[in-house]
Amino acid sequence: MSTSSGSAAGMPSGMTTATTVIREHHWIPEPTEPAKKSYVVWLLLAQLFFFIALLGPAIVGIGIKIQSLVAAGAIPENGATGAAAVLGGFGALFATIANVIFGRLSDRTTSKLGRRRIWVVSGTVIMTLAFVIMALAPSLVIATVGWSIAQLGANMTLAPFIATIADQVPKFQRGKIAAAIGIAQNVGILGGTYVAEWFADQLVIMFVGPSVLAIIVMVIFAFVLPDKVLPVHPPRASLRDWAETFWVSPAKYPDYGLAWWSRFLITFASFGFTTFRFFYLLNHIGVEEEDVPAVISTSVLIYTVALVAVSYFAGWLSDKIGRRKVFVWSSTALFAIGTFALIFVDDVGTFFILEAILGVAYGMYVGVDLALVVDVLPNPDDSGKDLGVFNIANALPQTIAPLIGGILVYVGDPTGSNYGLWFTVCAVAAIIGALVIFPIKKVR
Repeated sequence: MSTSSGSAAGMPSGMTTATTVIREHHWIPEPTEPAKKSYVVWLLLAQLFFFIALLGPAIVGIGIKIQSLVAAGAIPENGATGAAAVLGGFGALFATIANVIFGRLSDRTTSKLGRRRIWVVSGTVIMTLAFVIMALAPSLVIATVGWSIAQLGANMTLAPFIATIADQVPKFQRGKIAAAIGIAQNVGILGGTYVAEWFADQLVIMFVGPSVLAIIVMVIFAFVLPDKVLPVHPPRASLRDWAETFWVSPAKYPDYGLAWWSRFLITFASFGFTTFRFFYLLNHIGVEEEDVPAVISTSVLIYTVALVAVSYFAGWLSDKIGRRKVFVWSSTALFAIGTFALIFVDDVGTFFILEAILGVAYGMYVGVDLALVVDVLPNPDDSGKDLGVFNIANALPQTIAPLIGGILVYVGDPTGSNYGLWFTVCAVAAIIGALVIFPIKKVR
């Protein structure tokens, strides 16, 4: 558990408590100089290629894999939506656990190679090997095992990877870099959907090919990363310390807790839609099965263009005026409106318009939210651990949303297409996610 605050509320830009106070176990000073350009460039490239590798399978590949198992008789035809919920839910559970554990381990790593390097590379390798299992899986059970291991490896990478922002980027630069990394992530998602469309009938290439490229880029990122070596060995962690790895007290750090809940709720809403998008298009809008990957690719393109158009400007403006909250709560509210409107869509053209609205909303959100989160971290010495706990707000909804949605879409509809009920629940979650931003005090 974090023991001291590492933020610098009320201090001038670039100043942090690290420049004036020695914390209880301050191992590495907070950054006060602009991040190195080589680090920023490869941070963005690594994010781009990593998410091409990870999100293509997540957004399109899972649906294609499940449909291939249905065609092979391994899954009953009316069980496809439930299978997507099971596979996605188990994968997200592994992501939740791995992100926190490996975030904490990277904080405490004393290797001469630094705290983060070994994890970002080894996690990407594990993810790639797991994709081989998933691509070749003859059953839902094996596919779920493959996806779960892939999520474990991916989050072995992501927790230390995102923690490098707290290590390397000063507060006055975080908005712009958070926005840029959000853009890279979503362009990566777009690239992943196109890869999935192009190789829809070649599952090994679709799942494994981009992941091999991700390994290469992560190795280069690890090489240029100015990763710091811990000057001392951290005290040996007790069983209680490891139990607290999964916890940051919201009573002691209320701003962190409120930011956590906001992220949880918008992620719940987002994955409440994306988990079922393949089957929503198939069953609700009536797109032919062979056309679904192309429709998803086009919709993600529209979403990404809208996101990119808004995101960097939002991050820049947030840094310029020194405000985060207004961008986060307003974007979350707009996302709620867009999610609710999906209920009333009955054609592809209107669906594309809503994807643009959701892209604008999420672009503003990703342009600022990560900067807000890093600003309210309890202690930069534990940034990997605390960001890992925060990432539970990313990963846990990915477990809960598919499982809850997998039940609610069947309420009153034996085909599993009650999206009116489910998207209403998601929209309400996002509205609450907007409201909990208002009480945050440490960030304006």
